[in-house]
Order: sequence, then C-alpha cells, then structure tokens
Amino acid sequence: MFSTLSDAAAQLKRNASRRGWNNGLYPAVLLMTDSERLPNPLPALASLRRGNGVILRNYGDPSRDMLARSIKGVCSHRRLTFLVSEDWRLAAAVNADGLHLPDSSARAGPPPGARLWLKHGRRLLTTAAHNPASINRAAALHANASLLAPIFATKSHPEVQPIGPLRASLMCRRARVAVLALGGITVHSVRRLRFLGMGGIAGIGFVQEKE
Repeated sequence: MFSTLSDAAAQLKRNASRRGWNNGLYPAVLLMTDSERLPNPLPALASLRRGNGVILRNYGDPSRDMLARSIKGVCSHRRLTFLVSEDWRLAAAVNADGLHLPDSSARAGPPPGARLWLKHGRRLLTTAAHNPASINRAAALHANASLLAPIFATKSHPEVQPIGPLRASLMCRRARVAVLALGGITVHSVRRLRFLGMGGIAGIGFVQEKE
C-alpha cells in the first residue's frame, strides 16, 4: 500500500535529517508524472499525503499548460508541493513551488530568469542525477534535492543497468545535497533503502503499488 511507502520515506528523511540538507526543505515523497505510465496523474494525487510533492513532466503534451494548472489547483487544496520540470516560465505562470531540472538541463544550470524566480520566491530546486558528478552538480546549484536513478530495475528504462544499493550508499555518504531514490521503488524495495542515507523517494507508479 502507498501508506507503507509514505511511512518509509518519512523515516528515511528523519534518518537523513542529521546531515542538515537544506533544513529538510524538500518533500520526502515526489510523484513524477509520465505521459505513458501515468497519463492522467490527477487521481493519483489523492494517494499523496500533506507535504508530499509532484513533479510535472509530460514534456510533449500539447495540453501541458492546462494540466499544470489542474495539478496546481489540487496541490494547493491538499497542501502538496508542486514542481514543474524544465520550463521555469510555466512554473512561474502557475505559481508552482519550484523547478525540477533533468540532468542535461542541470549541466547547463538554470537560466538567469529561472535563478531570479527561484531566489525571490524561495522556491525549491531539484535535479536528476545518475552518478556522483551529477549529485555534486546539484550541490553546486544549491538544489534542495537530487533524484538519483535508477536505484533498482525500472519499467520506464528496463535496458538501463540499476545503480544498486551499495553504489547508491557510497554516493549518499559523499553527497552535499539530499538524495532521493528514484527507479524501481516499491513496498518491497523501499525496505532496502533504510541504511543507504537516502532522504526520501521519487517515482511514477508507486502510488499504485500493493503489498
């Protein structure tokens, strides 16, 4: 059940809080939207707890603006954190709580307009990460969290070799930013994250997972 995942993520964040990562100013659970695996994310938001978050991806969706406004409305009502991936102008237009940068965008860094929007609104910044270099990049950008993937084998990218718990643990120990586990997160695999130093979880399909 999702409650199991949410409880586990909250415990991960509590365990990691002693690292002082941005004073814990990031959601322990981040739901990633996906045009194929989660074409309509709105029903899934009902599974999230207050304080959890949503990252809008759906990059090629012609109705992305409308979807962003719909998600923002639900998030405001249920007190969820809402971030838009890649497009800071869309994030600003819907008054999102922050911006998420895919790895390629994180390498370039947020454009000046995005930096100003993030700074003046004290909004959150998260980045994608796949290796120690991208985690270090997130820290250099003063991101609130970096989403490390794939920790376990994932349906989204079955051809990609997962990082695995051991390598993930080594990366977390050296990290200067909160690291959230992304990829293959289920009620079973989340138990293997307990001692890795992760600060939370992110994923697409975990809200539908059953024990």
